[in-house]
Amino acid sequence: MRAEVALVVGGSSGIGLASARELIARGYRVVLMARDADRLTAVANELGAGTTTAPADLLDAAAVSRAVLAITAEHGSLDVVVHTAQVMAYGRIEDVPAHIFDTVVDIAVHGTANLARAVMPVFRSQGHGSLIVVNSLLGHIVVPQMGAYVTAKWAQLALIRTLQLETRDAPGIHISEVSPGAINTPIYEQAANYTGREPAPPPPVLSPVTMARAVVDCIEKPRRHVDVGPANKIATLGFHLMPRVYGAIVGPLVQLAVFRGSDVPASDGNVTTAKPGAEGERGGWSLLAIRRRRS
Repeated sequence: MRAEVALVVGGSSGIGLASARELIARGYRVVLMARDADRLTAVANELGAGTTTAPADLLDAAAVSRAVLAITAEHGSLDVVVHTAQVMAYGRIEDVPAHIFDTVVDIAVHGTANLARAVMPVFRSQGHGSLIVVNSLLGHIVVPQMGAYVTAKWAQLALIRTLQLETRDAPGIHISEVSPGAINTPIYEQAANYTGREPAPPPPVLSPVTMARAVVDCIEKPRRHVDVGPANKIATLGFHLMPRVYGAIVGPLVQLAVFRGSDVPASDGNVTTAKPGAEGERGGWSLLAIRRRRS
């Protein structure tokens, strides 16, 4: 029986890297896509199992299209696409530089659209395919000091929902959205930051392995939406059912749970330029968001 081919976008770090490991463990042939070719090669060599690479910047529509066509030509099909690529910025909307805000939104929205444009014709031609997009709890609620990321994820969710409607005529094609809460990946340390304080993930902070299993489970038993995180449903219900209460408490909770210290210099993080030395599968956080050594 032919092993299915899975493209992992953002596969050089974090949730993408964990998902690639899980896919390999379940017998998929994995192709990694990210903007840093050298980092991709190193990760592919580490993973082994015939893992290959397709370097491309999601914001370069032509490069994404060429990569998808090359994968299909080499492997004969493209059965699964897992899209995990994203960058993040902390700060009030007025404090986040325009080019940083725009890039955070562009990667989530235009990057996802570029990927969909490339893979959907392949899926339709084959008569099957699964696109799994990692969104976020913050695509369903709003918090202060993360306006760029919240805007990006809400817009990305609208795009995902539209794709789900537009593929109702194709029963073999599945579009899924997986929304995690806090996951122990390097994204928090790599994020752009204009708050003057050090950001941390809000507890509980789950393992990227937990997230990866949810992603691959969604491929094997397709679902339109999957929450990963014990606080997701509570936060979403509070946001929708008790908006006044939510609005009154979310700011103080974010300040308490997310921001620490003071006099932290402003940083553009990895938003416009990859930071290979800061990448990896896991970040430096415990379940309760206590900082520890990264692995």
